Amino acid sequence: MKNLIISFTILFGFGLSAFAQEKSNKEVKGDKYFFTYSYDKAILSYKHSKQLTFPGQRRLAESYFIMGQNAQAEETYLKLVNASNGVIPEDYFNYAMVLKNSGKYAESTIWLDKFQSQAPTDLRAISYSNNKLQFPDYLTNDVDCKIIKQSINTDAQDFGTSYYNDKIVYASSNAKPKMIKRTYNWNGQPFLNLYIADVEDGQLKNPEFFNKDLNDKMHEGPASFSNGGTKMAFTRNNEKDKSKDKIVELQIFLSEFKEGKWSDAIPFVYNNTEYSVGHPFLTLDGKTMYFASDMPGGFGGTDLYKSNLSENGEWLTPVNMGILINTEGDEMFPFFEEDQQILSFASNGHFGMGGLDIFNCASNGADWGLINNPGSPINTQYDDYAQIFNSKTNKGYMSSNRTDGSGNDDIYAFEIAPKAIVNKIIIGIAKDTQGKAIPGTFVSLFDEQDTLLAYILADDLGAYQFSVVTDKNFELTGTKEYYLDGSIVTSSYGVEDTIVANLTLLQDEVEEEVVIVPEDLVVDKDLAKLVKLKP
Repeated sequence: MKNLIISFTILFGFGLSAFAQEKSNKEVKGDKYFFTYSYDKAILSYKHSKQLTFPGQRRLAESYFIMGQNAQAEETYLKLVNASNGVIPEDYFNYAMVLKNSGKYAESTIWLDKFQSQAPTDLRAISYSNNKLQFPDYLTNDVDCKIIKQSINTDAQDFGTSYYNDKIVYASSNAKPKMIKRTYNWNGQPFLNLYIADVEDGQLKNPEFFNKDLNDKMHEGPASFSNGGTKMAFTRNNEKDKSKDKIVELQIFLSEFKEGKWSDAIPFVYNNTEYSVGHPFLTLDGKTMYFASDMPGGFGGTDLYKSNLSENGEWLTPVNMGILINTEGDEMFPFFEEDQQILSFASNGHFGMGGLDIFNCASNGADWGLINNPGSPINTQYDDYAQIFNSKTNKGYMSSNRTDGSGNDDIYAFEIAPKAIVNKIIIGIAKDTQGKAIPGTFVSLFDEQDTLLAYILADDLGAYQFSVVTDKNFELTGTKEYYLDGSIVTSSYGVEDTIVANLTLLQDEVEEEVVIVPEDLVVDKDLAKLVKLKP
């Protein structure tokens, strides 16, 4: 399920790149297979074409990558990036991602540098520039984090966990043989269904279908629950999709547990046959839904959105979660831990270790703070995604296609030592030299490399707050009209969870400038400017 949105957006992007070369019949056939996620068949068609167009070469490289044939993907991308013409920045980025997936980090950096030079304003390039010096820290294995393989995993796809009372619900393609066998084009495996499992001694046990009535003949899952497990949102393909693009997009469906059973699934009001809407996460009270979508108007790829439930029970227009969270790449699998107000999501756009990485971000009230990559062992050179966790127990689950699993995508539990999971808080008040609060001060937070991490306007009492990671140095600066900028250096070392860092701003004692107004000018006091009279 994680690849459905990704594949669609990559295909869309390639369609925008024209190349002055006529397609062969084999390439046209390969495109049709690629378009319907039959990547193995697409590879065969592309390989039998005597000469591919530039878009055909890209799709062949992407097909190899999706099918896990990294050596062939590297070779095909290398031909693209070394071509004399027709190369676009995206080729450099995709080649770098393939190299990362092969563990060739030094080579990957070379092509990310090329990508950054060609597309310096791309959010992925900015993330790379801001975080590349921290990459050695990502590779250092965190001894305070323990990864636990789950015996429930099969050689099929097992991923996308969610909390359901004291059990775990997840998605799996581990279907039992039936008289009529349905398989999904991309990997030849059965379609996904929702399963439920017990939790015993750190392992998921006794898996069974979550609800046979909700398991349709296409993909179901992942899912999310709210209101004490009585309300549910889950991802499903729209089997009735008759749109011209011939792609069956993801959609969100809702169900409620009443009188001992789950109600018929109701489509989310913002589903659309022209784009995908999926990977929902419901807050505990069911009043906010986070989800992923490639709807028009985003930053590129799939973005994270949220929708709030109105008082009359209607979902409000989804809001894009903004430039701090989303990139031109893919952001998906949101999870919001409400005790510590931490958003977890997967991304291949933010700089990471390869494939999809898991990122965490603390809420700063109306905005979001530092995007944190937890590094190894949570993240690897492969796809790591769909993290859920409980800050009270310091335990959680994630999904990954790393090579030590049972095959394909697998579920892993993890346990984190308390000190490793803590996101500390920096609080303070912007004041003048007399100790009087300065409301509306623009406060910025910088790291040791002078990289802007977050910013916020101080409230009516001059107060501000940031969530930060442990064992780092920071600088805060405050800016306000009629005041000189103030700054303070602080750190998150030590045992304190809350760090106080007040800012002091000096009043700007600028001498009042005397302006001599010509006779043909008049002062517009309301707009505070000089207006030239017309002759």
